[in-house]
Amino acid sequence: MRVVVLFAFLTSASLLGCEAADAAPSGGSAAAPAPTLGGRVDGARAKQLVAEGATLLDVRSPGEFAEGHAPGAKNVPVGEVGARLAELDKSRPVVTYCAVGARSRQAAAVLRESGFTVWDMGSLGAWPR
Repeated sequence: MRVVVLFAFLTSASLLGCEAADAAPSGGSAAAPAPTLGGRVDGARAKQLVAEGATLLDVRSPGEFAEGHAPGAKNVPVGEVGARLAELDKSRPVVTYCAVGARSRQAAAVLRESGFTVWDMGSLGAWPR
């Protein structure tokens, strides 16, 4: 019985220690939440983001882009994204897409690492018609 009581006491004490470490500093308010860096987004939300001022970035090849693209999209092939960052406005979110989703995911990672807020729509097929 003593072992059970001792175990319960030690467990409670350790959990209280964890809670204190997670609490806000004694200066008052908690730290501001980190800014969002985007994530996955469906076509309807992507279209809404673009209507609100986001840049729509098609990361397919120029040939694929010429065959058809979402209205207002800017074409920067995935292999050129890192070298062409200066063409994008960092103050505006970016919505990426490609044919299937793999290249848009790669481009989104490069953009996030460079400080952009990025929403990855995946494929052009997700764009609402």
